[in-house]
Amino acid sequence: MTDARETAAETVLRTTGGGPPDDAATGVAVDGAPIPLLEPREGIPPVVADEHALAEVVAAFAAGTGPVAVDAERASGYRYGQRAYLVQLRREGAGTALIDPVGCPDLSGLGEALGGAEWILHAATQDLPCLRDIGMVPDTLFDTELAGRLAGFPRVGLGAMVETVLGYALEKGHSAVDWSTRPLPEPWLRYAALDVELLRDLRDSLEEELRGQGKLEWARQEFAAIAAAPPAPPRKDPWRRTSGMHKVRRRRQMAVVRELWTLRDKIAQRRDVSPGKVLGDAAIVEAALSLPANVQALSALNGFGQRQGRRQLEQWQAAVDRARALPEDRLPQPGQQVTGPPPPRAWADKDPVAAARLTAARAAVTALAEALNLPPENLITPDTVRRVCWEPPAEPTAEAVSAALAGYGARPWQVEQVTPVLVGALSAVEKG
Repeated sequence: MTDARETAAETVLRTTGGGPPDDAATGVAVDGAPIPLLEPREGIPPVVADEHALAEVVAAFAAGTGPVAVDAERASGYRYGQRAYLVQLRREGAGTALIDPVGCPDLSGLGEALGGAEWILHAATQDLPCLRDIGMVPDTLFDTELAGRLAGFPRVGLGAMVETVLGYALEKGHSAVDWSTRPLPEPWLRYAALDVELLRDLRDSLEEELRGQGKLEWARQEFAAIAAAPPAPPRKDPWRRTSGMHKVRRRRQMAVVRELWTLRDKIAQRRDVSPGKVLGDAAIVEAALSLPANVQALSALNGFGQRQGRRQLEQWQAAVDRARALPEDRLPQPGQQVTGPPPPRAWADKDPVAAARLTAARAAVTALAEALNLPPENLITPDTVRRVCWEPPAEPTAEAVSAALAGYGARPWQVEQVTPVLVGALSAVEKG
């Protein structure tokens, strides 16, 4: 392993609490245990919740230098949707800021002030949608989680990366709390501020790690692709993702799931609560399988009899009744229309040669990923491999395979690495 991990193993610091010293890159204690990071370097900053305080933050961060560490906290499992309830930033010369997007719902001015600066995020694709909703969109970014994957780290959560690379232990006990709570408790704010405390140090160490492994350009291409990606389109038929949906086989039952899911979503949105707090997926599936004929039968099902008033039960039963009354031509089809290849499990029956291509290609990609010390899905997406194997080029030449990979969105570094092994796998099956 190259410099980042070697340095983390060798450097000794004698600080036992509080923030790291300004010139410290790592924090491994004398006995080799990571040092707990207990307090932000400048303490917990006040929460910015009004336009005047926001203007001061915008000015400070516009005057700062270098990349800016960015994080966001959502209230998944508590509130409807994935909006941000706290935004944390840190930049050299500006310190750390904690911003309340409820009090300051438009952060486009801050986003503009950071124009041209590199944003450092951990698992960027998780935070970018909620940041985009409040007007914050990076021009360039560095994703420390993705960098860890490309560098071959076995654990890439923020806490694990900070511990492995920098030698500090982050307290992660508040990651799943209800961040819509107001006022936010001080321990939560401390946790939030610490999440951006070391992102710059982590970014710099990972950059050196990737450079030493010859993967820095790969990472840059990945980061550029994330920054340039448009917002994801709305999911088609989201009710089909109900947990336990695999048990629902008949179209009439599917209609019950669709009606209950749609009603639940409307109620959850109106009440601004997580849909699971309105009605659980298991209850939806049980109602679909049982097709209850009346409220009494519905109330006997798990998930409906407990804490459900008569009026609530009647609205759920009305949804079931709507599904029961639908004519056959309005019932949902058994599966979503597939635009790509069929599920791999069906390949052996539909096209045995394609199945052989996929088996050979998967083995070749896995072997290459192991040699490069990175996850196969980061080397090339499984969907891309499936599409190339289902409809391969007429002639599996390097030029044709490269063009196919690029057409499916593979980055240049992926095309360069994967093309030779796919050509070999496709050619072997064709000759066999």
